[in-house]
Amino acid sequence: FNPEKLRLGIKMACWKRPVESEQIDKVVGDITTRLTLLPTQEIPSHVIGEMAMEELKKVDEIAFVRFASVYRHFNDAGEFISEVQKLTSQND
Repeated sequence: FNPEKLRLGIKMACWKRPVESEQIDKVVGDITTRLTLLPTQEIPSHVIGEMAMEELKKVDEIAFVRFASVYRHFNDAGEFISEVQKLTSQND
């Protein structure tokens, strides 16, 4: 696990969003802490990605969708719209 790689991905998702660097540090720190509590040394990247999306959703929904679009390899606008619709239905 490379926390700097995670930080860069989250920072890119938060680009030009009202997210402070301290918030990014907290997200990375929270994920790092959660990962250290797992019973295994080998952590699949999908676990880290899901944790990042979970934390980003709490900080900034646009950053969450941006991260998800890269992490989940959205192929077209329909997949992007579908993710936004899921997000908005969860907020209702």
